[in-house]
Amino acid sequence: MKMMHVTIQTRHFDEEVRFFQEIIGLTVRQEMNGMGQHIVFLDDNNGGMPIEIIDRPDAENGGNQFLSMGYKTEDVDKTRETLIAKGYEVSEIVSPMPHVKFFFAKTPAGVTIQFM
Repeated sequence: MKMMHVTIQTRHFDEEVRFFQEIIGLTVRQEMNGMGQHIVFLDDNNGGMPIEIIDRPDAENGGNQFLSMGYKTEDVDKTRETLIAKGYEVSEIVSPMPHVKFFFAKTPAGVTIQFM
């Protein structure tokens, strides 16, 4: 089997799409309106796992507070500063070993993202 995508259901649809575009660098690859829902698929056009975001006005973040994703970044400190400047909630930087450094941020839909 092959995993096809990760789904986020949220009432913060536009903000969530913007987060994955502007912060993570993903591109909308498919957009559809079906079964009464607005849905987009975003990916990095490099074989990475696609993200499906579903507009669900009734979603209280759809359990997203229990969803976590990890992304590698070129510069942990700079990424954290960018997120702070854009008003996102971020954790302190954690460095459990000299060559390991990461922090966490929340998307508008409440998904935890680990930047390492």
